[in-house]
Amino acid sequence: MRTVHEVSRLTGVSVRTLHHYDAIGLLAPTQLTEAGYRLYDDAALRKLQSILLLRQLRFPLAEIKAMLNAPGFDAQEALRDQIRLLTLQREQLDRLIDLARNLLDHGGNLMDFSAFDTTKYDACAAEAKERWGATAAWRESQEKAGARSEVENAAITDGLMAILADFGSMKTRDPASNEAQAQVSALQRYITEHYYACTAEILAGLGQMYTADERFRANIDRAGGEGTAQFAAAAIAEYCK
Repeated sequence: MRTVHEVSRLTGVSVRTLHHYDAIGLLAPTQLTEAGYRLYDDAALRKLQSILLLRQLRFPLAEIKAMLNAPGFDAQEALRDQIRLLTLQREQLDRLIDLARNLLDHGGNLMDFSAFDTTKYDACAAEAKERWGATAAWRESQEKAGARSEVENAAITDGLMAILADFGSMKTRDPASNEAQAQVSALQRYITEHYYACTAEILAGLGQMYTADERFRANIDRAGGEGTAQFAAAAIAEYCK
């Protein structure tokens, strides 16, 4: 067991912060001494490590608490996602360093803002939060899936991919066209019926994920032809304006 001061010295987290984590129910001490002093065991330190990793990934404390307390939280799977997100952060940092060097070399006249784009990171973070059970949408989808057979779930997945594939036949049209917008509406209704309440905010995030995440892009393009994911994302963006 370690005292709160020992944990603070070991981790660099202030005693005040550890007290705050306890107060909000994020990290309780393993036990209290008769005098009321907090003591932490190795399990508590491992949880603190997870908290600090998620803080580095820019997750708010309320979301971290929901993730770590979710029944479906898988620590090993979460670590794999965290590595992926940290890699994306490193890649963006490398782009920012390259931009700063180029600005220095060109006297500050380089008009390039691509290094500030966090779309891919944001999409991956949203996906990870859903998978870790931090959102009501994720929990609802798990409950619905659990009430169905494997055959039923497979059929529903096939139905979703069929809707996304249909965007491929519209690729030459305007994403704001009536046909494309009707298809987005059908997609939103299907997700709401079979997975979770698909609000405009959630739908917009899905649209970004379809192009930012290479796995989603590849699957959708495989179903509807190259460029389908990009067109679907553009149609969704128009729909959610």
